Amino acid sequence: MGVITVENVSRWYGNVVAVNGVSMTIGPGVTGLLGPNGAGKSTLIHMMGGFLAPSAGAVRLDGQDIWGNPQVYRHIGLVPERESAYDFLTGEQFILAMAKLHRLPDPRGAAKHAIGLVEMGYAADRQIGTYSKGMKQRIKMASALVHDPAVLLLDEPFNGMDPRQRLQLMELIRSMADQGRTILFSSHILEEVERLATHIEVVVAGRHAASGDFREIRRLMTDRAHVFSLRSSDDRVLASAVIGDGSARSVRLTDQGLEVEATDFARFTRLLPRLARAAGVTLREVSPSDESLESVFSYLVEK
Repeated sequence: MGVITVENVSRWYGNVVAVNGVSMTIGPGVTGLLGPNGAGKSTLIHMMGGFLAPSAGAVRLDGQDIWGNPQVYRHIGLVPERESAYDFLTGEQFILAMAKLHRLPDPRGAAKHAIGLVEMGYAADRQIGTYSKGMKQRIKMASALVHDPAVLLLDEPFNGMDPRQRLQLMELIRSMADQGRTILFSSHILEEVERLATHIEVVVAGRHAASGDFREIRRLMTDRAHVFSLRSSDDRVLASAVIGDGSARSVRLTDQGLEVEATDFARFTRLLPRLARAAGVTLREVSPSDESLESVFSYLVEK
């Protein structure tokens, strides 16, 4: 099934606490692990991949402890952030070695298939030391895919990739998720998570800050106004109607229309069409101008 459960997990290095009491469940589909550099993302991924033991708590795959359990490792593919390939090997030699370490029945066939998935066949006979950063990322991806794992853990997988390579990898990740795989990828780049993940887990300073769809998380922030951009047939009349109702913290006329800060997201979205209709105004555009991961993330860091 490929479900990872993280249960009240902490990890410390001497007096430094990298992860503190984190609990989350990662199931099939694409989950983004979002947080700033140093938030504990890599530490969490290494514990999920079986490369690091929790100092407290448990990390399990389908109910089995991951740490010290080689049979579980065969169902997990890991792409670490740090360089993890030998520069003197060719891409093909590296992936073939991974296939043999997994004791696959047809290691050469599996290696060729994995290299083809990441579109690195044209450079498979070149030494990895001659690869660009983006090419190295893709060959690491092939090493994680060679044994056809149910779970993929990707630590900052888009680092060093050009726009074309990023789009190709995003499409590959989506297609693998459609096949039922569990995919977790970490990033501090909000646009990557927003475009690719159907679910996010946010970590800040080693703690679990939020979980869910980023829009759902944003709507949980009831102590902060939600900012909307509005355009209508008569912005001044609409502004008067909104101010008169008292449903907004502030209303500002701009060159593009209206900017409204609403204190109650649900109430305002229900009420706005009625206010416009009663005022004889046609709404042409309503968009939450701050409903992006940048806004969510900044808020969580502040908290």
